[in-house]
Amino acid sequence: ETQWTHHELFSIDPQKTVVDLLHWRDVRQSGLVFSSVLLLLFSLTQFSVVSVVAYLALATLSATISFRVYKSVLQAVQKTDEGHPFKAYLEVEIALSPDQISKYVEKVQLYVNHMMKELRRLFLVQDLVDSIKFAVLMWLLTYVGALFNGLTLLILAVVSMFSMPVVYEKYQTQIDQYLGLVRTQVNTIMAKIREKVPGAKRKDE
Repeated sequence: ETQWTHHELFSIDPQKTVVDLLHWRDVRQSGLVFSSVLLLLFSLTQFSVVSVVAYLALATLSATISFRVYKSVLQAVQKTDEGHPFKAYLEVEIALSPDQISKYVEKVQLYVNHMMKELRRLFLVQDLVDSIKFAVLMWLLTYVGALFNGLTLLILAVVSMFSMPVVYEKYQTQIDQYLGLVRTQVNTIMAKIREKVPGAKRKDE
């Protein structure tokens, strides 16, 4: 059984790992993550967050305690001295270094700053057409919110995340063709709006 070292654990590229999971590079691993996330989300639709967390903790503790007792009894019967069954995992250093924390904080800061600038641009109507598109999106979301609650949307999002990349990878040519047609139609409509609505043209045009 392979044991991860401290260097190997933190040298794994999280972005690559997520991409591999969503593209089902390892069917067993992706299936485990997908089913676990769905089970967690479905549990949250039936029970409170506190109950779900408590049950998950109890299930995990039941498994680890049972395994620890089983290994202790086995070692006593066989008169072996293998030590703690989870020793390898207990010795793994899981603390983040200051450099790693700084790197993650910088990434979060970049995303937050970009989002704040984009929201300011949309709400203060820097570009009229972009603000109209954003308003239409928010209007559509009011109907979506009336049909689905947040957890249902999250479940649909997870299902889409684990299905759409595989579908796109298989039918990329056809999907790109249809998306190109839709993009062309949208750009044509937006160009007409910019021509007819006063003040809708971009500053760089």
